[in-house]
Amino acid sequence: MVLVLQPGQRLARGVARHLNAHGFVSIEEFVPARGLRVDVMGLGPKGEIWVIECKSSRADFRTDAKWQGYLDWCDRYFWAVDAEFPTELLPADTGLIIADAYDAEILRMAPEQKVAPARRKVLIQKFATHAARRLWALRDPEGHGIFAFD
Repeated sequence: MVLVLQPGQRLARGVARHLNAHGFVSIEEFVPARGLRVDVMGLGPKGEIWVIECKSSRADFRTDAKWQGYLDWCDRYFWAVDAEFPTELLPADTGLIIADAYDAEILRMAPEQKVAPARRKVLIQKFATHAARRLWALRDPEGHGIFAFD
């Protein structure tokens, strides 16, 4: 079986590989709060939380009206785009990652804005629970009704 990835999924895979190479773990399509779904959330070796939104086209970026709502849920916020993306469209006060399906490179580090300690604790617990549930679903696909996913 060949898995065909959509453009945004290819970017997310490259971002996840890059984060992993720097000691981060990540989850794709993570819901930090009701009404929000980030493309990639990274958890760093010192507990830092990064949100990376993957944009595969100008239209994909222009239709994203809720990205600023993610800022309170991370220490650093990045855009991940491919090498052909018109990066001048992206806000200069956010991070920039150039990615493909195999790797990524941080071109502009995002400014740091620390998540409140109580929110950080909730996010890390939710991250761990979500990751464990995804692993369980891979190990026991017939048991899909056992857990209610967030």
